[in-house]
Amino acid sequence: MGPLTGLKVVEIAGIGPGPFCGMMLADLGAEVVRVDRAQNVDGGDPALPPGDLLARGRRSIGVDLKSPEGVAVVLDLVEQADVLIEGFRPGVAERLGIGPDDCRARNPRLVYGRMTGWGQDGPYAPTAGHDINYIALAGALEPIGRAGEPPLPPINLIGDFGGGGMLLAFGVLAGVFEAQRSGEGQVIDAAMVDGSALLMTMTHSFRAMGIWQDERGTNMLDTGAHFYDVYETADGLYLSVGSIEPQFYDALLAGFGLDIGDLPHQHDRSQWPALKTQFAEIVKTKTRDEWMAIFEGTDACVAPVLSIPEALEHPHNVQRQTFVEVAGIPQPAPAPRFDRTPAAISAPPPHAGQHTDEILDEAGFDADRIAKLKASGAIA
Repeated sequence: MGPLTGLKVVEIAGIGPGPFCGMMLADLGAEVVRVDRAQNVDGGDPALPPGDLLARGRRSIGVDLKSPEGVAVVLDLVEQADVLIEGFRPGVAERLGIGPDDCRARNPRLVYGRMTGWGQDGPYAPTAGHDINYIALAGALEPIGRAGEPPLPPINLIGDFGGGGMLLAFGVLAGVFEAQRSGEGQVIDAAMVDGSALLMTMTHSFRAMGIWQDERGTNMLDTGAHFYDVYETADGLYLSVGSIEPQFYDALLAGFGLDIGDLPHQHDRSQWPALKTQFAEIVKTKTRDEWMAIFEGTDACVAPVLSIPEALEHPHNVQRQTFVEVAGIPQPAPAPRFDRTPAAISAPPPHAGQHTDEILDEAGFDADRIAKLKASGAIA
């Protein structure tokens, strides 16, 4: 089930981008074993899975990574894996005994994926941080926001997920592809600051071409333009407008009841503030649904700004099954889509350690060894 069927991944449990990478791989069919801390094992009811959707599609084993016997368990699992992913600060995995050298001594073909904010080296590498800090240093936060206002953090989409977990997933799959030819694994250093900077490539292009001003909120794509913004409707909701190309702009003006001959040129930046005020006044005359009745099916590049509950129920998302329900929880479906090997969510999130015995039995551990590991507290 899924194009990654047969790929074996060991995921050292973490937060945010690491689990997102594991989720993406599992969604596409990889067999991902999540190594949770033995201390977090609570014996939760499998019939009542936790709400941590980033953990979906995996099985979990509870291991004490501070125990030599627990480390030995992880290394034994690594022998049978294609990929290991971890999200510790630089040097922590090495101190635990599950660093790249330890793991690749047992499995030279292993692709070792490392997820950090700052990277494995550099002045900031040893320090703590979060998404907002990584995108700030990458130059990705400063341009986001309206003119005259502070930068606006776009929740944690850019650093944690776009520039973090997704970058790691891309990196480890590239590593697996190369290992199939060379017979050797390698270490993938995925840093959120690097990934966030990479996502800004087009903005760097615009600057190089002289069509991007460094003043926030004054450019075509950062709410500076009247034809690329969100506008409040009569019922206090919002309409997104992205009518960049001339034919789409013409369709927008037609819906607004405006004649292009009566307006300044679309790309005359000096007129953007006045046109934005004019558009705002027009949009405020109707409700969001009334505007969508006008623009539905047109090429005006207008869409309603939906809340999460509304997005779950929008006809387009319903028809495409953009969201699915697993164990009673609505959630985004796997993406992208494959016509021959479709992806699917194989299971809801596990409780920590829920599959310890099952995983070890499949890995060839005999009952006596499992019992001793439990007795020592190395597994739970």
